[in-house]
Amino acid sequence: MKTFDRALSWLLSGRRSAASHLLLAPAAAWLIVFLVLPALGLVALSLARNGAYGTVVWSLNLDNYRRAVDPRYVPVLLRTLGFAGATTALCLILGYPLAYFLSFRAGRFRGALIIALMVPFWTSALVAFYSWMVILGKEGLLNSALLRFGFISAPLGILYTPFSVLLGLVYFYLPFTVLPLYGSLEKIPRSYVEAAYDLGADRWTTFLKVTLPLSLPGVIAGALLTFIPCLGDFLTAELLGGPRYYLLGNLISNQFLMAQDWPFGAALTTLLLAGMIGGLWAYRRWEPDA
Repeated sequence: MKTFDRALSWLLSGRRSAASHLLLAPAAAWLIVFLVLPALGLVALSLARNGAYGTVVWSLNLDNYRRAVDPRYVPVLLRTLGFAGATTALCLILGYPLAYFLSFRAGRFRGALIIALMVPFWTSALVAFYSWMVILGKEGLLNSALLRFGFISAPLGILYTPFSVLLGLVYFYLPFTVLPLYGSLEKIPRSYVEAAYDLGADRWTTFLKVTLPLSLPGVIAGALLTFIPCLGDFLTAELLGGPRYYLLGNLISNQFLMAQDWPFGAALTTLLLAGMIGGLWAYRRWEPDA
C-alpha cells in the first residue's frame, strides 16, 4: 500500500514530463475521439457528392462549398448574424448590471442568485421553449392576462415573430454572458475602486475609468460565448419562430434530416465551425494584451 501511495504521489506531482503526459492522456483521448476525429470526418464528408436517394458518393470536390456561398443563402446568413448580434447585445445590456450586482452588491444572497441564474442550464431546452409557446400563444397566459385586465381587445400575435425568437435566445444564452462578466468583475481589486473614490471620483467616473476597462476581458468572453453558439442555434427558431425565420442552424439541420444531402450539410457545418474557431483564435490573440 505504501508503494502504491508513493507511486500515486509521484504521478500526481507532475515533476516528470512522462507523468504530466500520462495525466493528460484521458482528456486528450476523449477530445481526439469525440471532437477531432468527428470534425475531420465532417470535413471529408463535405468534399463528397450527394448521390441518388441520399447516398454519399466519394468523389472529392469543392462543389458543396461553391454552393454554400451561393447568393440565395445570403438572406439566411444575414438573418442568423442579425439574431446572433441582437442576442449578444441584449445579453450584454441585461447581463452587465446583473453581474455587477452579483459581484459588488449581492452580499449573502450571491449564492442563491447565482443558482437562480443557472436554472436554464438545469431544464431541458424543449421543456423551456414549449413553456414559452404556452405563455406567448394567442390563447396563452400572456394574452389571457392582458385581455382580462383590459390592456388589449384582441389577442396579440406574439408567437412566431422576431420578438419571440429573440426572447428565447436571450433567455437561454443570458447565463453564458453573465458568468464570464461576473468572473471578470470579481477579480477587480476593491482597493482600485476605493482609491478612485479617495481621489474624488464619483460612482460613474469610477465605473467608466476603473471598473469597465478592467472588466473588458469578461465583456469580450461573454460576447463570444453568446454570439458563437447563437450562430448554430436551430431549436429556438424552429419552435418559437416557425418557417418564416429560418436560420443557418435550421438550414444545416434540414440538410441532414430532411433533404438527406449530408455532404452539403457537412460543408455548411464546416464553414460555421471555421468561423467559430476563427473567432476564438482572435479572442485568444487579443486576450494577452487585455
